[in-house]
Amino acid sequence: MISIRDITVSFGGVTALNKVTVDLSDKVVGIIGPNGAGKTTFLNVLSGFVTPKSGSINAFGTEILGLAPHRRSRWGLRRSFQKEQVVDELTVEENVGVVLDSLPLTSGEREQYLAAALEFTGLTSVRHARAAGLNAFQRRMTEIARCAAGKPKVLMLDEPGAGLSQNEVDVLRRTISDIHVFNGAMTLLIDHDVDLIQAVCSSTMVLDFGSLVTSGPTREVLSDPRVRAVYLGVEEIA
Repeated sequence: MISIRDITVSFGGVTALNKVTVDLSDKVVGIIGPNGAGKTTFLNVLSGFVTPKSGSINAFGTEILGLAPHRRSRWGLRRSFQKEQVVDELTVEENVGVVLDSLPLTSGEREQYLAAALEFTGLTSVRHARAAGLNAFQRRMTEIARCAAGKPKVLMLDEPGAGLSQNEVDVLRRTISDIHVFNGAMTLLIDHDVDLIQAVCSSTMVLDFGSLVTSGPTREVLSDPRVRAVYLGVEEIA
């Protein structure tokens, strides 16, 4: 379980997260809300790129706010970003393998983890290709492979389905659903595609203006009148 208590983040006079308290325990957890709701800021706090004004985060028994970002990565926290971070000059295997370089692995273990991540994401055939020649879907899968390689504890994916075709989203859905089986990690998923959230997330939390609106089983959350009002654009009936 990831236990988050009273996380508050302010940028100047703007409160990006307002005393967010939530427990996350499912294999795949959705994070939804309108633009500017604080979703990416929430991931930035977890990954160490933003220091909260107050609060605590206990992840599987480790208080992670006291860890520097690189130590959180070594601990097992991985993420992708809204703007993909694939390095064109590197090959696919080099892009994926960079996350393993800071771990205490033998060369054999590193190769085993790398090969497994490439196979899991369907990238084995382009393993030695330079990333500059990849299409948008392959670049997204390269990022997921990098997050999934080794034995991470938590994967955080920020809108991985953006700009993909329906067929590609279907493959992405199956991949995300299988992450826990592949490496045992919990996945936190931000995406505006409600169908994707509904298909892969056992539970979902909703943010609006930096505050937690609700959290719980995805089906119940998406049928909540408050969520329909703030996120789905449906007026709440009095």
